[in-house]
Amino acid sequence: MKTIFCIIILAFGFGFTYSQELKEDSTLIHIETIKGNNFWGQITEEDQLKIVLKNKTFGKITIQKTDIKKRESIFTNSIKNGKYRFPNPQSSRYLWTPSSYGLKKGKGYYQIINTLWNHVSIGITDNLSVGVTIVPISIFNTTIFPIMLTPKVSIPIKENVFNIGFGALLGTVLAGDSDMYGLLYGTTTLGSPNNNISLGLFYGFSGNSWTKSPIPNFSFMTRVSHRGYLISENYFLPGKYTCLSLGGRTVWEKASLDYIGVIPLIRGTDSFIIVPVVSLIVPFGK
Repeated sequence: MKTIFCIIILAFGFGFTYSQELKEDSTLIHIETIKGNNFWGQITEEDQLKIVLKNKTFGKITIQKTDIKKRESIFTNSIKNGKYRFPNPQSSRYLWTPSSYGLKKGKGYYQIINTLWNHVSIGITDNLSVGVTIVPISIFNTTIFPIMLTPKVSIPIKENVFNIGFGALLGTVLAGDSDMYGLLYGTTTLGSPNNNISLGLFYGFSGNSWTKSPIPNFSFMTRVSHRGYLISENYFLPGKYTCLSLGGRTVWEKASLDYIGVIPLIRGTDSFIIVPVVSLIVPFGK
């Protein structure tokens, strides 16, 4: 209990620090042209034909509206050392663990973990998303297909600062005689989509049997470079078991790659192993 209490105190401390990064920001405009060029700055002039942006690095930039492919509002902390940082394509989750950030309506992603875990998730509304996971496993020349449904509700208490969420992982095995299994969870996320900490509680079940106590979870992510993140998710299981992880995320405009070492620990033993996990994520949608 002392460990969990310390984690909660640290989480609220870090979350408060991260939440400050958006308070003083004024909104900017990011524009992507049909030719794939990216420009950003404050709008100084706009009419039916053109937009004029003021950029600290390049001065004034005039862009014809017929050349614009995408236009969006951004925060000043999206600009670092004169470079535009693409938004975090996966603020809705860490590796497996969900944060309290959700997917916007019509946006989604495909994720594959270690060539087996296949997951697709899409935003039904700005506050509700639904995902489906299939994990084909071959055992004794027979392939079974565990399938999981992952609904999630995200509620912003303060935009880009404080969010809560809850959801479920509901699973069964196709072509098999299997009871339903899964998790119900609630989570709180402090911080922005780029830098945040989440605290969650998970209850597991199989058939009519439930875990006797909740499983606490502590996860965080922080942006450390133009394309890089440091991420971690950690579970404190009942009894002697703890599962820790630490790794990174590299993001591009149309994909991201997670690479994490998972460390299962059994208290009271000297065993120590690191399980490598690699995850490719491809966003889609408007």
